[in-house]
Amino acid sequence: MKSNLFRTCDANLNRFKEGIRVVEDILRYEFNSPLAKELKELRHIKVPNYEEIIKYRDSLNDILKSSTKSELKRNSLKDIIISNLKRAQESSRVLEEIYKLIDINTSEEFKTARYKLYNLEKEILELIQDI
Repeated sequence: MKSNLFRTCDANLNRFKEGIRVVEDILRYEFNSPLAKELKELRHIKVPNYEEIIKYRDSLNDILKSSTKSELKRNSLKDIIISNLKRAQESSRVLEEIYKLIDINTSEEFKTARYKLYNLEKEILELIQDI
C-alpha cells in the first residue's frame, strides 16, 4: 500500500510545484509582481521522505498521462494562470489528505499552502483582470 501512496504523493508534488511555477513565472516576467515571491515560497515546502517517494515513480506507465482536449488549448494568459492555480490547489488537497497517513505535520503544511493559494488566486485575478 505504501508504494501506491508514494506514487500518489510523487505525482501530486510534481503537479503542485509545476502549477505554481507556471504562475510564478508569468507573474515574475510578465507583470513584475511581488506575488511571484509568495508563490516561490510555497513551492519550497519540504517533504521529509522525498527520496523514498521518488523510488516509486512510474511516469512511463501512468494510465492518464495523455492530455485531454481541454488541456491542449488555452485562450489567454488568464486561462493559463487559472488552470495552473487550480492544479496546484487540487494537488495540495490530495497531499494534505495522503500525508495524514504518513506525516501529520506535512499534511498541515499542505493544508496551509492550499488556503494560501486560495487567497493568492483572488489577488492574482485582481491583478490580471484587464488582460
